[in-house]
Amino acid sequence: MGSDVGLESSRRFLATWLIGGLVAGLSVAALAAAWPDLTPLNIVGRKKKKRPIRVYMDGCFDMMHYGHCNALRQARALGDQLIVGVVSDAEITVNKGPPVTPLHERMLTVSAVKWVDEVIPDAPYAITEEFMRKLFDEYNIDYIIHGDDPCILPDGTDAYALAKKAGRYKQIKRTEGVSSTDIVGRMLLCVRERTSSESPSHASLQKQFSHGHKQKYDDGGSGSGTRVSHFLPTSRRIVQFSNGKAAGPNARIVYIDGAFDLFHAGHVEILRLARGLGDFLLVGIHTDQTVTANRGVHRPIMNLHERSLSVLACRYVDEVIIGAPWEILKDMITTFNISLVVHGTVAEDDDFEKDDRDPYEVPKSMELFKVLESPLDITTSTIIKRIVSNHEAYQKRNERKGESERRYYEGKSYISGD
Repeated sequence: MGSDVGLESSRRFLATWLIGGLVAGLSVAALAAAWPDLTPLNIVGRKKKKRPIRVYMDGCFDMMHYGHCNALRQARALGDQLIVGVVSDAEITVNKGPPVTPLHERMLTVSAVKWVDEVIPDAPYAITEEFMRKLFDEYNIDYIIHGDDPCILPDGTDAYALAKKAGRYKQIKRTEGVSSTDIVGRMLLCVRERTSSESPSHASLQKQFSHGHKQKYDDGGSGSGTRVSHFLPTSRRIVQFSNGKAAGPNARIVYIDGAFDLFHAGHVEILRLARGLGDFLLVGIHTDQTVTANRGVHRPIMNLHERSLSVLACRYVDEVIIGAPWEILKDMITTFNISLVVHGTVAEDDDFEKDDRDPYEVPKSMELFKVLESPLDITTSTIIKRIVSNHEAYQKRNERKGESERRYYEGKSYISGD
């Protein structure tokens, strides 16, 4: 009798369990039919989508160089989205001296860096309480980023003191070997060489950087006009800047070459146009010796590896040839499967057709050559002339900045990072 009661209880439990499971299964199926995005896993424990981490970095970004680009690359690695504040011309003038490149040009070059997601114009030089609240509340910034080199205001205070106090500050490693001060210094060094024996006019100061100037000087045996650089190139840095992707078998590959010295807004805009003509943009960067031979003994200002990194950081560039030949031959066109070779209307080498050897003769004969209307009338000489025409002001600016650079290197210690 007892066993019959137990058996009956077991049957009832089993029936209840089966019916309950069937009802639950039908309920889940009905829910899935009504809301397809609700899978059983989501119903059990649906998680809220994680908000991207937004980081902010500001700077003057005057005469944009690969050191700026590497700082932006490191900052981007600390979050999911990088928002960059570009300091106004007025703020730079008050805190550092007159900028070489105006705000609209600096905005173009910063926006073109492939690690940048958004750009804020007219950012303040120092993080004020009001601007910090704006960053947090309006731009949803999680962290404010700066390099390990101190940023001291004219009154002696830390420009990032408030961000540090708020616990929303993160630090990256400064890129050694280059700064805007260093680049201006390279040009001013040429000015001092020229003025040591005479007092030239602005026109003669500009002439020393012009095409064909052949003044002899000791450049440390490099055989080119590049000034002293503390840059130490590594294969790791090139890999970090590279896209790491090859062109597809059917890709339309566009090729453009040049010196790309003192990478500026004019370079950015012609690269943007070139990239729009195909699927893959290959950029040839001429050697220091080639640039010197065609533009004068004091050129290039930046050496080959420095120029290569600046171009690689541009979002419109897919690949570069480091040390590209001056003359484009059929073998090169075949090797890289080049579909189109382009050249801008505004360029320092715009008289190439008058030379005995036209470097674009072969692509022209193959009907693969196209001249692009340059959006901006800016060349490397444009930047140099700005320095030369106001070299006394930039000399004073560099003397002030040079002192802070000296203190930085004297107190420098190893910091991990890249």
